Amino acid sequence: MENVFVSQHPLIKHKLAKLRDKDTEPKKFRELIREIAGLLTYEATLDLELSPFEVTTPLEKMSGSILKEKIGLVPILRAGLGMVEGVWELMPSSEVWHIGIYRDEKTLKPVEYYNKLPIEPRVSVCLILDPMLATGGSATATIDVLKRWGVKRIKFVGIIGAPEGIKAVHDEHPDVPVFLADVDRQLNEHGYILPGLGDAGDRQFGTG
Repeated sequence: MENVFVSQHPLIKHKLAKLRDKDTEPKKFRELIREIAGLLTYEATLDLELSPFEVTTPLEKMSGSILKEKIGLVPILRAGLGMVEGVWELMPSSEVWHIGIYRDEKTLKPVEYYNKLPIEPRVSVCLILDPMLATGGSATATIDVLKRWGVKRIKFVGIIGAPEGIKAVHDEHPDVPVFLADVDRQLNEHGYILPGLGDAGDRQFGTG
């Protein structure tokens, strides 16, 4: 699939298998979400621009590099919250902006209920964080919001995607790359990914 990047990293595959296990407790589930998010972000940020930076080591001066672009993290509430810490560990200066979107269980359509973005973007790259790319409705709606806000570069970082969700995102936004740990078989009649891992929000927060 064009503009979709599915990690082949052994550590991600190992952690994903544990994440899927129905017997994994919420505490361990949250740890795995955080760890996988960090590993995926490492792959999703390979093309970030750098600026030269002079650094003085204990022995001498040398030329190094620092990130040129300011990064924004946009977790889709609530399941996306668990991915933030994993990304922050790599890029602690990143700004975090919350967009609240839930899926109507009858229509499976996204409903926006929270948005506190500033008038103008202060970041040049946004990473949308959501463990599950199922119908693609929430991801597409979030991309719509960010583009209207004025963000030029947007990437989606998830853990498991369904073919239906990937297609929905790229039908509307073919310019947005999608980074995933795995692509599963399909959605069921309730919009859940099969084989998936269940409800990522409920499993993180011990609800449901």
